[in-house]
Amino acid sequence: MNLVHKIERWGDGYHAKWTDIIRICLGLFILLKGITFIGDTDAVKSLLLTNNKLEFSGLMIMGIVHYIVFAHVVGGFFLMIGLMTRFFAVIQIPVLLGGVFFVNIARSFNLLNSELWLSVIVLLLLIMFWIIGSGPYSVDQEMKKVHKTDTKT
Repeated sequence: MNLVHKIERWGDGYHAKWTDIIRICLGLFILLKGITFIGDTDAVKSLLLTNNKLEFSGLMIMGIVHYIVFAHVVGGFFLMIGLMTRFFAVIQIPVLLGGVFFVNIARSFNLLNSELWLSVIVLLLLIMFWIIGSGPYSVDQEMKKVHKTDTKT
């Protein structure tokens, strides 16, 4: 059994039910953030261009913008309902790492930068759900129940 399977087994065994409320709220927050990005992709694009330390081309910037929007909308919805939670948490992590290190560096690392703290909290929650998984109140759990009853019959 490799390390990933050990982490999954540990996370499945030690999942408190109250963390599902946090997962649902996190998914809803990310989904709403993605919807606001859809409404204003030019703002996301300009945010990436002003912090363009890596010299991305215009096509690369648009690809990154579409990845961010896709990851937030689809990933937020799937996190909210608890379907493939670990996978969609991993998809979100690069977006949040970029938000913490590229976007917030331009605004400076200080205690008053609330956007930085929000990004760090969301990043830590995504890492937590990558480890512990979706929990007892999720589509994943319901699918496991259905799969267990199918194999018994």
